[in-house]
Amino acid sequence: MSADSDERDGGAVRANPVSATGDVTGDVTEGVTKEDRVLGSRAPGFIKASRTLHLSWQVGVFVVGLAVVVAGIIMLPLPGPGWLVIFGGMAIWATEFVWAQLVLRWTRRRVTEAAQRALDPKVRRRNIILTVIGLVIIVVLVGIYVWKFGITMPWKIHE
Repeated sequence: MSADSDERDGGAVRANPVSATGDVTGDVTEGVTKEDRVLGSRAPGFIKASRTLHLSWQVGVFVVGLAVVVAGIIMLPLPGPGWLVIFGGMAIWATEFVWAQLVLRWTRRRVTEAAQRALDPKVRRRNIILTVIGLVIIVVLVGIYVWKFGITMPWKIHE
């Protein structure tokens, strides 16, 4: 007898995750939370049925995901949403590869933790203070530059 099933009833009963306050937590779909979803390929059944077709499906998913990730890497130094596109490529890979699913789970956990830390009042106060100090330093440096050199263009334009 396990904690998830009751042999007397003849059916399995999945326990919903409960927080310390008694509220049900997480997105629960058919008794399975997001974190507990089965890892592996999400290819349609008719594709999984044939080894050759499934392998070519995986190659196609890998190539499309690679193209998206490379585009994201190119966008990092250039204008564009580089990190967003890279995570989009990882999500494409995660539809087929377990390693990408695990990386996305780890990333999602870290981003959630960072967002919670950023909402902490002490951290927010520190960030606001550092931003104000940085802006004051920039304004002082620009003021010194304008006082010393004036507002002149680096090239000479004669009308």
